Order: sequence, then C-alpha cells, then structure tokens
Amino acid sequence: MAGVNKVMILGRLGRDPETRTLQNGNRVVNLRLATSEKFKDREGNLQERTEWHSVAIFNEHLCDVAERYLRKGNEVFIEGQLETRKWSDKDGVERYTTEIVLRQFRGQVALVGGNLRQEGDGDGGHGNGGEDRGRGTGGRQPDAGRQRQSNQDYVNGKKDYRDDDIPF
Repeated sequence: MAGVNKVMILGRLGRDPETRTLQNGNRVVNLRLATSEKFKDREGNLQERTEWHSVAIFNEHLCDVAERYLRKGNEVFIEGQLETRKWSDKDGVERYTTEIVLRQFRGQVALVGGNLRQEGDGDGGHGNGGEDRGRGTGGRQPDAGRQRQSNQDYVNGKKDYRDDDIPF
C-alpha cells in the first residue's frame, strides 16, 4: 500500500535558526516553530493553545535561505515530511524525536509577511525597518518595476518582440 508523508505548517520561529555541520561535511539547520490556536472553553473563556514543532533542513539551498533570512519571530511556511528517529541520551536511555524534515530536492521554506533582512543590513538581521526585499525566499530586484512595465508593453502591443536581439 502506498502512502503520502507531507506536512505543511505555518507558524512563528521561537528562536534564530541553529546551524550544525555533520560528520560528512553537510550542514543541517534546526528550527523551532510555534503554531497557536484560539478557542473558547465550556465556560466561554478565550483560551490559546500553542504547539511547538521541530524542523530539520538538510537541503543546502534551503539551509542558505534559512541562515540568511529567518529570524526569531518571523512567520514562516514550511513544507516537508514527518520523520521519527531514535537516539540515546547521555545516560544511555533510548529516546524518540519526531520532527519535520526537509531533505535534498524535497521541501519548501517561505517567509510570510514582513521584510526580508540579511545579516549586515544595519541591525544585525533583526527588525522591520529598512529596504523591503519582497516576500518568499527570493529578493526583489532594483529594476523589477521597470522590467514589469517592459513586459506589459509587449502584452499591450506597444513593443514588437521580433525587434529584440536573440541571445543565442
């Protein structure tokens, strides 16, 4: 029987990403993500329940994105797989951990809302001030508005694409 193991989660980072290097030289970035739900109990009082999720990123490109752009408090969308692993603590007791894992060529990370800030942008990569770099894992190019207008000219018939130089 075939199955599907896919997790999509939207939450806030509880701390900055932590990067470790494995024995084989590959990197792993660990995140702690909080999701909350609000509800009314039987007495009508508003309650909030927060669930904490562990995320491990093994994809090199997504590791770079997480290190550069993600900070404590950011709202983040994560898509990966659930994996449970067994390990032994310092006393030799076997323990189990279930986490959301993003493997090579599988998974997605997207910053939701807010400004993307890189380290060295003036405030150590924290805060909401400064240049808006767009949403998601990409950045906004300085001439993006001009490029959009140029593309719109082709659509509206103001330019003839046959006049452009072909790059090959």
